[in-house]
Amino acid sequence: MRKIYTLVLAMLVVGTAFAQKSPDEFLGYKAGERFTPHHKVVDYFEHLASTLPNVKLVYYGESVEKRPLFVAIATSPDNMQNLDQIRMDNLRRTGMVDGNPSTKVAINWMQYNVHGNEAVATEAAMMTFWEVVNPANAQGKEWLQKQVLIVDPCANPDGKDRYTVWYNQKVNSRLQPDPQSVEHFEPWPGGRPNHYLMDLNRDWAWQTQAETKQRIELYHQWMPHLFVDYHEQGINDPFYFAPAAKPIHEQVSPFQHEFQDIYGRNTAAKFDANNWQYFTKERFDLLYPSYGDTYPMYNGAIGMTIEKGGSGRAGLGMLNALGDTVTLEERIIHQHAAGISAVEVTARHAERLADEFAKFFKDNSNSPKAKYKSFVIKADQNPARVEALLSLLDKNKISYGFAGNRSGLRGLDYFTGKTASFSTTDKDIIVNAYQPKSVLTQVLFEPEAVLQDSITYDITSWALPFAYGVQAYALETRLDAANAYEKPYFEQNTVSGKPLTYIAPWYATKHAKYLAALLNEGIRIRIADASFEINGESYPAGTMLIMRNGNQYVADYDQKVVSLANKFEIKLATSSSSYVDKGKDFGSSDVAIVKAPRIAMVGGSGTSSLNFGEVWYFFEQELDYPISILEADMLGRFDLSKYDVLILPSGNYLNGTNFNKVMEWVRAGGKAIAIEAAVGMFADKEGFSLSRFDTEEENKAQQKTDTEVAKVERLEPYQDRSRMGISTTAAGAIFEVKLDNSHPLNFGMGNKYYTLKNNGRRYAYLNRGVNAGIIPSLDAYRFGFIGNKLKPQMKESMVYGVENQGRGQIVYLVDNPMFRSFWESGKLIMSNAIFLVGQ
Repeated sequence: MRKIYTLVLAMLVVGTAFAQKSPDEFLGYKAGERFTPHHKVVDYFEHLASTLPNVKLVYYGESVEKRPLFVAIATSPDNMQNLDQIRMDNLRRTGMVDGNPSTKVAINWMQYNVHGNEAVATEAAMMTFWEVVNPANAQGKEWLQKQVLIVDPCANPDGKDRYTVWYNQKVNSRLQPDPQSVEHFEPWPGGRPNHYLMDLNRDWAWQTQAETKQRIELYHQWMPHLFVDYHEQGINDPFYFAPAAKPIHEQVSPFQHEFQDIYGRNTAAKFDANNWQYFTKERFDLLYPSYGDTYPMYNGAIGMTIEKGGSGRAGLGMLNALGDTVTLEERIIHQHAAGISAVEVTARHAERLADEFAKFFKDNSNSPKAKYKSFVIKADQNPARVEALLSLLDKNKISYGFAGNRSGLRGLDYFTGKTASFSTTDKDIIVNAYQPKSVLTQVLFEPEAVLQDSITYDITSWALPFAYGVQAYALETRLDAANAYEKPYFEQNTVSGKPLTYIAPWYATKHAKYLAALLNEGIRIRIADASFEINGESYPAGTMLIMRNGNQYVADYDQKVVSLANKFEIKLATSSSSYVDKGKDFGSSDVAIVKAPRIAMVGGSGTSSLNFGEVWYFFEQELDYPISILEADMLGRFDLSKYDVLILPSGNYLNGTNFNKVMEWVRAGGKAIAIEAAVGMFADKEGFSLSRFDTEEENKAQQKTDTEVAKVERLEPYQDRSRMGISTTAAGAIFEVKLDNSHPLNFGMGNKYYTLKNNGRRYAYLNRGVNAGIIPSLDAYRFGFIGNKLKPQMKESMVYGVENQGRGQIVYLVDNPMFRSFWESGKLIMSNAIFLVGQ
């Protein structure tokens, strides 16, 4: 009898140990009492997956700091048994997989915490997922009969833990809502971005970051019907949910419009019942293609952004402008209600979601709705740039093929902005919109989005030919590929004999990677400062010359030069003589040696964390070249003579002693690279050529104009003030920049470059420097929004320049060539500034 009692007791203990627990029970504290570290979030979802047969976890990768990335999937037991069939049937709806679907289950993906310090989202994710899968919740079982629920509880674990660890160290033991208390002032760079300080919510289409690449790969395995992205906004804003604000892209379908309204009304009813404040149809538009709502929209889903007031500053609780305490518990409950609303409407409209999803792909692949139906990429001039562009298309599952030899074609020439005649070769690429990824193709290649409203949340132009610097045409008619695309065979370089010089091209990012790799191996490189001809071939300025002379002590020299070229698929030419047919011989003193630069970058308070992250990522993950990080507040302590290059990311942080110290270093031979707002730290100062105006007369004229504008604005209706404000801003306007291609800053760029202008800064031509890139006239404008007052000021302005100071130089990059790491063509300008200028 005693043995039986012991056995029963043991069974009860085991049963209790494996019973499903709510987040509060599992974590040991009530939702809203503290922020949960990421590893405990993982533990909780693993607990649910191990105790519930209708829950499974899919680990899709890891963050830069090696934290797991995963989604939790929940559905009915029957659906779980048939899960892969449901997934494949959905891909059949898109046309990405052949066949006809036999199931009709909606797929609802909800993503949380893509911005790390908007950390309420992960807490709400646990609460919402638990309510849906709780075995005691009969309604949850009904919901799951109609849908597969995919929850990513933390899309940015590195940023989330950066915030959580900091906040849990600073928080008071009793609630302190005083906005001036230390827990409400997150230090630079904040928890919003990922490890490399990149904004993951603006990286969807570009897929530059590890987290995004891995998530989109999983996304394409499911192609959800609904995608809800949970965020936080400023503490004085209540709650935002769909429908979205204008401008809404013209490719958004009537049903996508309608369903946003269906969701909005369902959520509004919940909030009204609890007397919670909210707003819809304001601020958050549907245009820029790389957000967590727009990218799903352009892939057939109903994409929606959710924003609760609070964000990282609010912590566990903070007073808003009304004097009310906005608590973490309140924020969790509100986001939870919005999440349950999404689950409800998905279940209620499951069959229609699946049907309309199929209709989206069928209609658009058969009859694309936008103006331009086909796009031709010329591949003969810059094949390495084209290769990089095709890699992006591959990540987005966009199909393309070879054009074949055709003539008599007409289309919009991106570079001139005008319709022109052209022909194609068998190497050129055709991308047309008659394919499953029809809408995304048209959006990414459109020269300019149609704006219903000029007040936008983000940039208005992003066309890939400009971003990659490749010649292309947009056609209003269908043009099919002549042949399927096959990647051109790369014939490996071989070590043959001992040539005097290896010759390598210089016009794309991969060439900069090759240069960096050679420098890392201690190999000396020379750069041709002008074009030359040798052995019957012509080479432009910037061509790399890797000469045996000067590298005779490098172990395995030939093998290293050749194997690294093969790694980056760079075809090498060779020469057995330094005597050229035209140009300067390789031994000329004007053929500069590239010294491996010792590089530092300023970071910390006052610098733009986003621009800092763009440059940091470029060095670490693309160039793979060493860089030191110097805190702005500590510059006075450092010995700058240890560095050859100092990168100054956008911001305003050099003043007084630190400014003088940097200039003393520059004049002694250093090179400073100032980006975007950092350029202004050198403007209008005695001893510098950089100025915001050409003359005192122009300065006075501008002041007069500003006064006249101010008078007009005072007479404008109050409601129109925001529209008056955008008249002096730029939101991704594309301008053609005339380049001085004889200067090292522009080697490999040709004679023009297309800049993405995101600011209203305007600088006069340098009087005592090199105006390496200029906007000579308003004819240089191509596409994208720029305010009507700002646009005329862009003529005769300097975009990129170099000013000598003593034995050193300052490189001025007025527009950010590294924008979000997707403006690929600008990376070569940055590489030139780093490695070639001043050599």
